[in-house]
Amino acid sequence: MILASANPLSLFLSVIAAIAYAWPSLAGGKMRLQTSAALIGVAWLLHATVLGWSLVVDPAYFGFAPALSVTFWLVAAGYALESHVYPQLPTRWTLGVLGSVAVLLAAAFPGSPLSPHASVWMPVHLAFGVASYGLFGTAVIHAWFMQRAEDRIRLAEDPQSGIPLLTLERLTYRFVTVGFVLLTATLGVGILFGEAVYGHALRWDHKTIFSILSWITFATLLIGRHYFGWRGKRAVRVLYAGTGLLLLAYVGSRFVLEVILGRA
Repeated sequence: MILASANPLSLFLSVIAAIAYAWPSLAGGKMRLQTSAALIGVAWLLHATVLGWSLVVDPAYFGFAPALSVTFWLVAAGYALESHVYPQLPTRWTLGVLGSVAVLLAAAFPGSPLSPHASVWMPVHLAFGVASYGLFGTAVIHAWFMQRAEDRIRLAEDPQSGIPLLTLERLTYRFVTVGFVLLTATLGVGILFGEAVYGHALRWDHKTIFSILSWITFATLLIGRHYFGWRGKRAVRVLYAGTGLLLLAYVGSRFVLEVILGRA
């Protein structure tokens, strides 16, 4: 149910974080780079506070929107670390818009309470899964930026990036590789310890099927790059397809249950 578990403090912090994320985007090029970076940093810290609060309240809540919110927070954390090495990455506008949407969405759809009797494997399973979401999300943003730069180069325009395309490509598929390792761990925990995690053996439902399809897609991408030299739009399309399947696996299924069907 929308705002079923919304705490006034959590809601207030979510709104402030959303404003801080969106402000640099709304200001456009009028805001200094240092100011926009500082605002996104403040928003990121507020976002972390909201996420931490949602985990310590009794009972803790989780669902499709909190999963997206944690995913974006991890993407923003990766960007913050990466921007110290590659300050030319011009993704602050994208981060601002996505961050604002993610925070407000989680405030509007907090999900359902986690069972107090959940197995100790459940946090491990969720942590691996959300971390893989964050890494693939970061890879998608890099791939999108890489495609834009390639298109501008083909049109003989300034790519508006001080980062060589080969460097961007290496960064993109490093994220894919680490994300694939974590996705493999997530599936491994779910398959090998399904009864301990969920209280029942592995079920071949749509979440399991989409998760395995996404794993196969990412495995195909990594094999194709390593053995057949897949690059450019072909590799990016496979990355987008795998990420879409992964979103359908948990976020899509939870969205249908929580929003369309109205049940936990």
